[in-house]
Amino acid sequence: MFCGNYVQGTIFPAPNFNPIMDAQMLGGALQGFDCDKDLLIDILTKRCNAQRLMIAEAYQSMYGRNLVEDLKEQLSSHFKEVMVGLMYPPPSFDAHELWHAMKGAGTDENCLIDILASRTNGEIFQMREAYCLQYSSNLQEDIYSETSGHFRDTLMNLVQGTREEGYTDPAMAAQDAMVLWEACQQKTGEHKTMLQMILCNKSYQQLWLVFQEFQNISGQDVVDAINDCYDGYFKELLVAIVLCVRDKPAYFAYRLYSAIHDFGFHNKTVIRILIARSEIDLMTIRKCYKERYGKSLFHDIKNFASGHYEKALLAICAGDMDDY
Repeated sequence: MFCGNYVQGTIFPAPNFNPIMDAQMLGGALQGFDCDKDLLIDILTKRCNAQRLMIAEAYQSMYGRNLVEDLKEQLSSHFKEVMVGLMYPPPSFDAHELWHAMKGAGTDENCLIDILASRTNGEIFQMREAYCLQYSSNLQEDIYSETSGHFRDTLMNLVQGTREEGYTDPAMAAQDAMVLWEACQQKTGEHKTMLQMILCNKSYQQLWLVFQEFQNISGQDVVDAINDCYDGYFKELLVAIVLCVRDKPAYFAYRLYSAIHDFGFHNKTVIRILIARSEIDLMTIRKCYKERYGKSLFHDIKNFASGHYEKALLAICAGDMDDY
């Protein structure tokens, strides 16, 4: 089953949008003695990102205060992470997630994998710019200093954002498939480099052909071959690239399922994916999740989260009781 033929988000621009009225309502919700969290959810999850940024501008000129800072001040815990996360433009949100994945004790490799394996050239370019502006730091240099080995080499390749686009060469596909097959047999440093060069630089359309050829040559699916031959985060990253090439919504459905069930509801992963994909393909991810795992994403979030945090996540999912 392929999820990604026609993709759809869950959040769209609100019709009859009035940023001044929204800013006034948010002001009332945040300045009052008791913060009206339901109103915050209702406004911020029912507006697209561009509209939220306009609300923040109206809020600033109306109250002389920064909406994001007020949200940080008034809210707490995971609910705060969701509401503040919704206020970042997408490239800034990616930059924010990458920065926090690398700073502090330990590196969150899964966050690096999720973002860098799935973003387009344009998204990567904008994310690098946002990272530089927000943190006065160079994304490539930070990745280089926080990771190591072939995992680092592959991330460094992806963060260049130089994948070919729309180009296919059927004759070359058989050759590339042979290189992949040899890399899975011999596993030398040189073979690992050739493997990641193909996966990071060839167009999605070309890689489709390469994976078919690989199956013909080896009698094995490329994901199974990588899982058999490699280990650690290098393996995880290669598999993520292959899954994103094949079907990006299915990849994110798998990542959500894993974050919810294998990691006891890994909040950061769930929040990151729901916000980042909300205007791209979250509706498709939801459908895929239900088809693959039997239970709906709505049901699983309801099971694990609670309070306003749960309400906010469900509102981003645009879930309803039919999904339960």
